[in-house]
Amino acid sequence: MNPIETVHARRWWTLGVLCFSLVVITLDNTILNVAIPTLQRELHATNSQLQWMVDSYTLVFAGLLLTAGSLGDRFGRRGALQIGLLVFGVGSVVAALVDTPNELIAARALMGVGGAFIMPSTLSVLTNVFTDPAERARAIGVWAGVAGIGIALGPLAGGFLVEHFYWGSIFLVNIPIVLIAAGAAAVLVPTSKDPAAPRLDPLGAALSIAGLSCLLYAIIEAPSNGWGDPIILAAFGLAAFLLAILVVWELRITEPMLDMKLFGNPRFSAASSGIALVFFALFGSLFLLTQYFQFVLGYTALQTGVRLLPYAAVLMIVAPLSARFVEHVGTKLVVTIGLSLVAAGLFLMTQLDVSTSYPDIVWRIVLVAAGMGCTMAPATESIMGSLPLAKAGVGSAVNDTTRQVGGALGVAVIGSVLASSYGSKIGHAIARQSRPVPKPIADAMKSQLGAALAVANRFPGQIGNLIARTARHAFVAGMHQGMVVGAAAALVGAVVALVWLPAHASKSVGGDDDEVLAIDATLSAEAFSASRASHD
Repeated sequence: MNPIETVHARRWWTLGVLCFSLVVITLDNTILNVAIPTLQRELHATNSQLQWMVDSYTLVFAGLLLTAGSLGDRFGRRGALQIGLLVFGVGSVVAALVDTPNELIAARALMGVGGAFIMPSTLSVLTNVFTDPAERARAIGVWAGVAGIGIALGPLAGGFLVEHFYWGSIFLVNIPIVLIAAGAAAVLVPTSKDPAAPRLDPLGAALSIAGLSCLLYAIIEAPSNGWGDPIILAAFGLAAFLLAILVVWELRITEPMLDMKLFGNPRFSAASSGIALVFFALFGSLFLLTQYFQFVLGYTALQTGVRLLPYAAVLMIVAPLSARFVEHVGTKLVVTIGLSLVAAGLFLMTQLDVSTSYPDIVWRIVLVAAGMGCTMAPATESIMGSLPLAKAGVGSAVNDTTRQVGGALGVAVIGSVLASSYGSKIGHAIARQSRPVPKPIADAMKSQLGAALAVANRFPGQIGNLIARTARHAFVAGMHQGMVVGAAAALVGAVVALVWLPAHASKSVGGDDDEVLAIDATLSAEAFSASRASHD
């Protein structure tokens, strides 16, 4: 069996390795959140340090994605995957052993470096292994389902580990996944890279890292500092300046890291917009629901994780099926319906109150998850199908960057809407009291629901119950406004898909009809020619 036939025969095993590698990334995006109270107690961390334990990973991860994807295309995607797994594993061990907040922030940043090499490598290798468009669409459906599973399983795994083991176990759980994935990749993942071996673009890489980092920093810090804060405005301005220079530079050079002309292709740009908006809604709604379950309905971290499992279950079922839907009715209709379902589900969550039963919540979660399953895989396939196989690493990085930026923006914007509404309603409630409330207590109550409930616990009987009830009602009112914002974003995505996303794949800039099989650059010229002939 020649190398091409071997790669083809093992393609589903390769997909298994890629999905297993992906789990560690998506799991780590959400597993830390439920451990925040424990980390605050054990490491004596400030609120700012707690925030950066989460955000240092996201900032480094998103900032490096385009560069990491480009390096994978240039030097080899399997190597990029293995290096990423190694760095991620080292960062996980360090994170589990540190004993100060700043050390944990640094370890999380190191994990972000590893993640930036892992995630684009998984999708770019997948695209090169599954060269048949229909089969590739099904494989991307499985990939997208696994990505959704990791996101939803994070709170469950984190809650279980924190309740039964010490806090460092949320990082040590990554080690067996990393070791198995790295070992399996050496055997089952083929070597692939851009056969043209383009020159490196160090200025483009530097501009993308700096620009995306400034953008993510501004998005992450805006809710706490205020969207009008001079530092936040300066960060947004610097990000816009750097990214504008990146666009000009990439348009001028002969071998750009990212071909900006691709954004003129509606299949690429409309799908990228859909991915960003669906992750805006996903991360924003999960941010609200995890707090709603714990602070309003009184579930523990583990109980909350269990109740979010329908997200994972539905995504696991619908995302792979979405490829079949596309075969029958086309990408445009499937993505439009998916985003419309997300919008409808989030809007219906405005009917939740302080005593809604779980059965009355779960069908809304199912509706949102089904819509996301219909959106994620077809939109991702549209992005990857718009590119030549040789540029799969950068294409995957664009897909991953839009996810991260959309998700971070969703948490920031929806979180700001929640905080503004909640603080305003608590302020009005305090102002109506016949006796003045001490300023430290009032500020704590207005800052967040958790702090208000802590204040309520200090007052026995009717007064404490009144404070807790008022705070919960204020949170639910703010959550309703946040859900409306998420629904509006998803609805905008549905309109974009309906108007600009092509119904079916067509010949595009370097797309499916112009592919170059980039698997194993060490293949002989005869084997490569034969593979190209059979592919055509």
